[in-house]
Amino acid sequence: MNGRIGYPVPAWRVTLDGKDLTDRIAPRLIELSLKECRSGEADQLDLRIHDHDGRMALPRKGVTLTVALGWRDAGLIDKGTFVVDEVEHSGPPDVITIRARSAELTKTMRTRRDRSWHETTVGAVIGAIAGEHNLRARVAPALANLALDHLDQSNESDVALLTRLGSRFDAVATVKAGNLVFSPIDSGTTPAGIELPRASITRADGDSHRFSEAERDTYSGVRAHWNDKKGARRKAVLVGTSTNAKNLRETYDSEKTAREHADAEWKRVQRGAAKMDYSLALGRADLYPEQRIDVSGFKADIDGRTWLIAETTHSITGSSGFTTSLVLETSSANARPSEQVGDDDTDADDG
Repeated sequence: MNGRIGYPVPAWRVTLDGKDLTDRIAPRLIELSLKECRSGEADQLDLRIHDHDGRMALPRKGVTLTVALGWRDAGLIDKGTFVVDEVEHSGPPDVITIRARSAELTKTMRTRRDRSWHETTVGAVIGAIAGEHNLRARVAPALANLALDHLDQSNESDVALLTRLGSRFDAVATVKAGNLVFSPIDSGTTPAGIELPRASITRADGDSHRFSEAERDTYSGVRAHWNDKKGARRKAVLVGTSTNAKNLRETYDSEKTAREHADAEWKRVQRGAAKMDYSLALGRADLYPEQRIDVSGFKADIDGRTWLIAETTHSITGSSGFTTSLVLETSSANARPSEQVGDDDTDADDG
């Protein structure tokens, strides 16, 4: 794009082990793509570079890349640090493809191990794991003091355990900038309680969108089963109402654990009631997962909701400039309060 006639000009910076490679890569760049995820998987950076003259060296696996994106007039936004774990050379024409993932998700966090915790809290477990990997624990106050009577880690990596805890408490479990973060999904705040900036977009900002809402996906509640060892029977708890409740397959070892899983799944169900994919014509590096976002210029049913960013993909290419694609889901700000029902014996023994 020609900045002299008023068009915005994409800007970006890539460093390798602290050395700025931007000027060297820029004439050869085919595409830079950054996918940011909420949790459960690492953020991923992909670089595709021309090697028509054979003068580009292949980077070693394990080297560290940092990336910043933005616009020339507005400046750059730091998007994090990544470790190269895949390198490919293809042709003709010769192209180098580099794939890197979030730097802090180290091999040691993916190593399987066996251990157990007893009479502890969520905050204590997250703190212990963080310390073992030289990370700072950042646990939201709403989650830190939740009791864990017993927790087994059996032939399971720390990453898998964190993902499991995140699913149990409907929380983000991820590593960002040297911090092991454990925070409620769609809380609207950082783990420290600082409000996240709310974003807004209009239909005029986008190239395309897809909104979907299906009645078949609409549940009235979630039912979870647990084993009552004293009574020698299988019981159930219900969050929401029983009209069209979703039954969780697993049977839990206590009413407390069953209720935690049911409550977390009910929150996920309500967020998934409506979804929207949105492609922005001009990239927004300031957007990232877990931000609440308002949209306008669509139908009233779409504009009237508060949305939550579940995933962002930022792309810079020589042909189409800088674009951002968003995956949005319904924010809990729209959800109706959960009705908590104690025992649900009527359906406790069904499959």
